[in-house]
Amino acid sequence: MSTILSGPRRPPLAEGPARQLVVLLHGVGADGEDLIDLAGALGPVLPHAAWVAPNAPWPCDMAPHGHQWFSVQTRTAASRAAGVDRAAPLLNAFLDAELARHGLDGSQLILIGFSQGTMMALHVGLRRPVAPAAIVGFSGVLVAPERLAAEATARPPILLVHGDADAVLSVDFLDAATGALKAEGFAVTAVRRPGLGHGIDQAGLAEAARFLATPAT
Repeated sequence: MSTILSGPRRPPLAEGPARQLVVLLHGVGADGEDLIDLAGALGPVLPHAAWVAPNAPWPCDMAPHGHQWFSVQTRTAASRAAGVDRAAPLLNAFLDAELARHGLDGSQLILIGFSQGTMMALHVGLRRPVAPAAIVGFSGVLVAPERLAAEATARPPILLVHGDADAVLSVDFLDAATGALKAEGFAVTAVRRPGLGHGIDQAGLAEAARFLATPAT
């Protein structure tokens, strides 16, 4: 088992050293290349951000290619909780190393996830010693919401975007996450995308751009 994560990177659009770090967390069966192009789509609102999209630590056990943060062969709340717990130390170590690499503080971190990557972004981001600048999650799940009160150490602003035609992870997960987070006092913006399945569309990216433009100022 490798404990060192790696993946594609993109430098800031603006000249000079990075002032922020955006980490893109892909879904099961994909890899960092699946999301790194978001650097081009969102880069104009974060011109001083460096971008990295690490490959998840384990080969996907349901496909010949790609990676996974944890197995989804058993799709239960308990298996998701065990999965994020197992992967969290590896992701946290990567985040710490990347921040140090750029000479940045934890408050200059932005996490953006898709599907299983959203589960990791929320699980890790809300438990960091320093709150990230923002978390954006597309088509995901808030894992183990009952543990938030006891375990959350960070309260970054959160944007959740989910298609109401998602057949992989129901849009009901958006409502559940939003309710649980707001009940614990988190600042959450929730966006339903009409007719969207399990994916990211241009309207969702536009919502993310508007959201991220505020922490970037």
